[in-house]
Amino acid sequence: MKPSAFEYFTASTVAEAISLLERYEDEAKIIAGGQSLVPMMNFRVAQPEVLIDINGIKELDYIRQEDDEIVIGALTRERDVELSPLVQEKCPILAEAISLIGHASIRTRGTIGGSLVHADPAAEIPVAIYGLDAKMKVVGPSGERTLEPEEFFLSYLTTSLEPSEILVEVRIPVLPQKTGWSFVELTRRRGDFYIVAVASILFMGKGGVCKEARICLGGVGPTSIRAEEAEEILAGQVITDALIEKAGQKAAEAADPESDYHASAEYRRDMTRVFVQRGLAEARNRAKGG
Repeated sequence: MKPSAFEYFTASTVAEAISLLERYEDEAKIIAGGQSLVPMMNFRVAQPEVLIDINGIKELDYIRQEDDEIVIGALTRERDVELSPLVQEKCPILAEAISLIGHASIRTRGTIGGSLVHADPAAEIPVAIYGLDAKMKVVGPSGERTLEPEEFFLSYLTTSLEPSEILVEVRIPVLPQKTGWSFVELTRRRGDFYIVAVASILFMGKGGVCKEARICLGGVGPTSIRAEEAEEILAGQVITDALIEKAGQKAAEAADPESDYHASAEYRRDMTRVFVQRGLAEARNRAKGG
């Protein structure tokens, strides 16, 4: 199929993009990589009357470290984030998550900002970003806002962005030394949308004690889900197999999946348990230097 007719504008600055969004409001959509929007337009799931192309805003394409944060511009291509030596060293779970998105050609065009704004509950980047407790910087006519993941992601394909706001930056805390991490997902074939994904991060202290745990689930709710009760089981403890098993069971209780033609709700919930346990074991191994 072909998309319905639309007007097309290009913006070379953030201010220009915001001005166009103010003018056309709900009739307009931002386009950068187009890996999510264009297929939706082709199937006429989305029918924007105006497209605003922001590929000319070069100021939004960067990866750098500022103090204890990795700062990534919203227009940065997923492939650039995946292959960035800085990201691989300071925030490897994000590079791992991105490597599982579709295929290289998709990651070469898709942007980190586009994935976040699209807010697909079966996308890898939102799960990793949620688990990393990153912050999203958005700009609009009234100035800028910095949003936590739970503020930014509202529901299925829905964020808290106002019609005239644009995501400009993601700020990700650098992972400390001796932090264990894992990003695992269940797919029918590599490159498919996942059935379940789990981001696990273990912040380790002295004596092999876990100071803090983060477990973020994807594919089992309208947004990514933090399994907070499962995290509490691990905090302040030496991570044993028994604790990992218990945390997996508790994380499955936090899942809120629906049945679809890919998998039943019951299967997704059971695979949440399995993949949380698998991910935590891998994170523990990495924390030990394995």
